[in-house]
Amino acid sequence: MKHQRSTAQWREMDAAHHLHPFTDTASLNEQGVRMITHADGIYLWDSEGNKILDGMAGLWCVNIGYGRKDLPEVAKRQMEELAYYNTFFKTSHPAVVELSHLLAEVAPKGFDHVFYTNSGSESVDTMIRMVRRYWDVKGKPQKKTLIGRWNGYHGSTIGGASLGGMSYMHEQGDLPIPGIVHVQQPWHYKYGKGMSADEFGKLAASWIEDKILEVGANKVAAFVGEPIQGAGGVIIPPASYWPEVQRICRKYDILLVADEVICGFGRTGHWFGQQQFGFTPDIFTTAKGLSSGYMPIGAVFVNNEVATTLAAGGDFNHGFTYSGHPVAAAVAHANVKALRDEGIVAAVQEDTGPYMQKRWREAFSRFEHVDDVRGVGLIQAFTLVKDKASQTLFDNWGEIGLMCRDIFFKHGLIMRACGDHIVSAPPLIISKDQIDELITTAVKCMEIFEQQLKERGLA
Repeated sequence: MKHQRSTAQWREMDAAHHLHPFTDTASLNEQGVRMITHADGIYLWDSEGNKILDGMAGLWCVNIGYGRKDLPEVAKRQMEELAYYNTFFKTSHPAVVELSHLLAEVAPKGFDHVFYTNSGSESVDTMIRMVRRYWDVKGKPQKKTLIGRWNGYHGSTIGGASLGGMSYMHEQGDLPIPGIVHVQQPWHYKYGKGMSADEFGKLAASWIEDKILEVGANKVAAFVGEPIQGAGGVIIPPASYWPEVQRICRKYDILLVADEVICGFGRTGHWFGQQQFGFTPDIFTTAKGLSSGYMPIGAVFVNNEVATTLAAGGDFNHGFTYSGHPVAAAVAHANVKALRDEGIVAAVQEDTGPYMQKRWREAFSRFEHVDDVRGVGLIQAFTLVKDKASQTLFDNWGEIGLMCRDIFFKHGLIMRACGDHIVSAPPLIISKDQIDELITTAVKCMEIFEQQLKERGLA
């Protein structure tokens, strides 16, 4: 596709009119945006013709890869047939019914009901309202408090930003809102020094029990956590953590909620992260991989007991103009069907995921300032450290990470810095040869990074 404007023109227009998310606008406008013009498979191209390997699948979402021909065709047909109608007023439409049926097939057993949103943030806010309504209907309206985790991420709406544990978000907007509290994250490397993984997993879960007792079990509605913390830096809990969390929630009659917005739809090699870690939530939130980013859509899955309880309460006074939007639903259906029928999720489990994890550990464990090399399926990370032997992190958390990330960007590879965690989550269609390409480029960048650390006297 030939574009009529130059990069400079686009940058000028962007600076004049476009406010970007999570951005220092003045700084961005001074340096100018990078204009992405087209994409195919795992690659992007910018307006200057540079080819870029997308090691982050957009924002953890383009599971099926860029440039599919079938999904745009599905969207076109649906737009021509029924571009929009709502799901209020005792109304439905074929696209949303077919999607709901398919999602019940791929979801873990017992999750036969879904509520539609437009994003992960909206899914989380919907879940908060569902949780509190559930306890109202149960005759326990005092159970309103939700427990999240420090360094967890649950979106940027008021509810989601409150439930997440990002202090830089809480500082803007007087967050968190009342009725939300936090416990420490299960990051073994920092908080479990000298402990076995099994011991630390159980200790980290016990922090939730401590918080329940502090607040009062009769006031706690739910514990909410990502199976793997994504934006927090791909924090993978020990195997003992989630089963113990489930035991604690059942003990105190508290709902267990999994935020599957990143892990869902194949990222770990299982359809959902809960299957990777062997626990069963009562509710889980999704978005991103549901449509692989081709259309905005999210879904909240509720187990049959929660669905029955909510139904017994009469009206659930919540929803969105675009809940179950016909075009988004049709595209999501085609996406999920392809992930299943083309064996894309299965390949992550059996082939490309194990290969990535082997190559990732071999490649990065040797670096002097890299430690806690980790990953599962096609989500992986390592942490930049000042000293491996003492497990000492760099001062001014995040500065070194951005320095490292910028080197990747300059060499045509998108990796993300979450503080001083360097993370990657490429499209699930990535091949072994492309994994080798990603690793080779990343190793070259890390060699440059460590040399720059020495030159600047930071190592």
